[in-house]
Amino acid sequence: MRFLSDTMLFLSKVSIAKRSFAPYRKFNKRHFVSVTSRARKLRGKRILHISATRSGGGVAEILQSQVALEQGLGLDSKWFVIQGSPGFFKITKKIHNLLQGKSGILTPQEKNLYISESSRMSSGLPEFFENLRPDLLIMHDPQPAAFVNSFPASTPSILRLHIDLSIPNVSALEFLRPFIEKYSRVIISRKDYRPLWLPLKKTLVITPTIDPLTPKNQKMPTRKARKVLMNYGLNPDCPIISQVSRFDAWKDPLGVIEAFYRAKNELPHLQLILAGFFQAADDPESVEIFKRVQRYAKGDPDIFLFENPRLLKDISIDLFVNAIQSASDVVLQKSLREGFGLTVTEAMWKGKPVIGGMSAGIALQIKNGKNGFLVRSPSEAANRIVALIKDRKLHSKIGKEAAKSVAKNFLIPRSLKEHFEIYSRLLGGRAAKSV
Repeated sequence: MRFLSDTMLFLSKVSIAKRSFAPYRKFNKRHFVSVTSRARKLRGKRILHISATRSGGGVAEILQSQVALEQGLGLDSKWFVIQGSPGFFKITKKIHNLLQGKSGILTPQEKNLYISESSRMSSGLPEFFENLRPDLLIMHDPQPAAFVNSFPASTPSILRLHIDLSIPNVSALEFLRPFIEKYSRVIISRKDYRPLWLPLKKTLVITPTIDPLTPKNQKMPTRKARKVLMNYGLNPDCPIISQVSRFDAWKDPLGVIEAFYRAKNELPHLQLILAGFFQAADDPESVEIFKRVQRYAKGDPDIFLFENPRLLKDISIDLFVNAIQSASDVVLQKSLREGFGLTVTEAMWKGKPVIGGMSAGIALQIKNGKNGFLVRSPSEAANRIVALIKDRKLHSKIGKEAAKSVAKNFLIPRSLKEHFEIYSRLLGGRAAKSV
């Protein structure tokens, strides 16, 4: 197979080892049967995913498992990431922030750069597609959204928006509107994320899920997890709270620290972990946010910040995150905006009480007071932290309900089932293309 060299300067293939779907039968037999049944009809179909980064963040997390399982089920799925310039990613980060409700506008220069860079990166796509011959194209988030202008007219396309669009900046959404409207379908995480101008018939809702069989999500005993954290200075005999997230203003790390300080007035031995490893190439703001967090933490010996993967030495990021979530008494995700929040799902799956910010994506998962808590302020978060650590009966009840809700609603067999339904609808009885 011949690839166009110029295009390959801007698209990098992610190597994914296909995985068997058979072990997932135990999680939901009905979804398992539906997925395997549809997979037989989709066998050989060429599904091409394009996103901004191969690691760091929820999109990469989702695609690592989704593409591997699609391959294992007989689909010819491939995943490419774009190699944008720093200036391009700075603008797409601004677009992300605006779409999540930040005030401001894109300047004419920023709009022109987004369009010109998108055009430059996608200029070779027609010949690239001619060689690859995909049956279905799926773009993830705004970074590759404008590539749609280079798609073959006969190939169905999907734009998968993972962002919290509950109260978007209208000007930014209007800027992307001409690109969004060209897609065959748009997938969002909540029905109220749909822009009013986007037809219902073109809109699909798929709530994200986690893969329970990845190293990050396999159950780790609390004692083992705390032993891991001892190597990084934590005291296993004192309570631990944590937030695992990019260092991003929407994740409100400063609010988490304030909640910690308030809770520490009643729990003097409380420890806080903030972990947000620098991995995503499309997030240029993370270093500056981390510096603010460092300043706000004031060198408190009970606040542990993790941003550099190299400091982990002999343990992978996934296993380390598993250890953090498994060792924590309470997990926070105090996001001001959140498209969904996979870290919430991960912690709930481990039976941990989660305190989440009052954001649209987290509210999809947490039913306040039943399987977790939603809060609007650091003081509310602090009160919940204290109550959960002091009241072990409440702690146990919330944790058990959290794990049950994930088992029922947020494991990957369900989202694979919904994706395969969409693939079947768009591809119909079309045979897979031959090269």
